[in-house]
Amino acid sequence: MRAPLDTKKKQQKDRKRTVTFINLKQPPLRLDAFEKRSVRTQFAALCYRVHKNETQILLITSRASRRWIIPKGWPVEGATPAEAATTEAYEEAGVKGQTSNICLGFFSYTKFISKGESLPCAVSVFPVKVKKLLDDYPEVKERRRKWFDQKRAASLVREPELKKIIKHFDPALIER
Repeated sequence: MRAPLDTKKKQQKDRKRTVTFINLKQPPLRLDAFEKRSVRTQFAALCYRVHKNETQILLITSRASRRWIIPKGWPVEGATPAEAATTEAYEEAGVKGQTSNICLGFFSYTKFISKGESLPCAVSVFPVKVKKLLDDYPEVKERRRKWFDQKRAASLVREPELKKIIKHFDPALIER
């Protein structure tokens, strides 16, 4: 009798670790003049809510340049890409919410580490439906956060691929 239960748990665990890609027309990523081995992977959270029948996107400011971005960070050992994105949403924006293993798309950017040193990054984006915004979170004193409608949020981010992901995001595709 235990075998079916163990099998069921394994199937649930495997399903949790599966990443689904939504059928979006993904533009080519631009990784300017870097060797392919130097490209780094990051995972990002597209934090959203539906407020008065309008989808809103939560943007945060970067620490250095103060430009508008979405929470993102490095892979975490033992965590799925969506779980890593969720962790970043909490640490950088104080978000508590429901994450989906559906990858909305990819964008690229150059991360400036120090004077003259930079890394090309390819970022996978995962949706996080915001249930609560905390007042106290690890990077509260380092960043601003603000809700924007999709059109405005898309206009504020710098990366062309991310603009497209935000502009065409449809929560109905996630919340089935």
